[in-house]
Amino acid sequence: MSAERASGGGFDDRAARGARRESGDLRAAETTVLLIVALLLAIATVNDVVRQVHVNRRLIADLATWRSYTGRHYHNLSIKQDYSEHFTREVVCGNLSPGEPKQRTQLCLVIAGPVVHGRRHVSGGWYLPARAEDESSMRYGCFGSAPVEFTCRR
Repeated sequence: MSAERASGGGFDDRAARGARRESGDLRAAETTVLLIVALLLAIATVNDVVRQVHVNRRLIADLATWRSYTGRHYHNLSIKQDYSEHFTREVVCGNLSPGEPKQRTQLCLVIAGPVVHGRRHVSGGWYLPARAEDESSMRYGCFGSAPVEFTCRR
């Protein structure tokens, strides 16, 4: 047995120790990378949840603003969010008289700004005829900032 060690067995032990050390270094690097990836995923998840909570709060305020502005407590309202940039501006449309959605004359409000006391600022709007989609050629009676910001039929 001592002859085996003398003939190169020690070299095998050193190689095994070196391989274990390299394996340990590799494992530490992999663990570090995995922890960084997990941290980035956690941050992204928290960021997404917080953003969604703010969007939901804003949309609820938009519905309350439309109902307060019109005095109608309808639940079938359509909301279009502005995704073109980082605006917090939505267009909320709803019937002015009872009926199926879009089957009566509609009032569309441009709602923007922060939520204050459960409501947001109405910066403008327009009317749409019954059974019409919200297209610029169908809009009439524009008011507020709508004639400047949106294309409205005159």
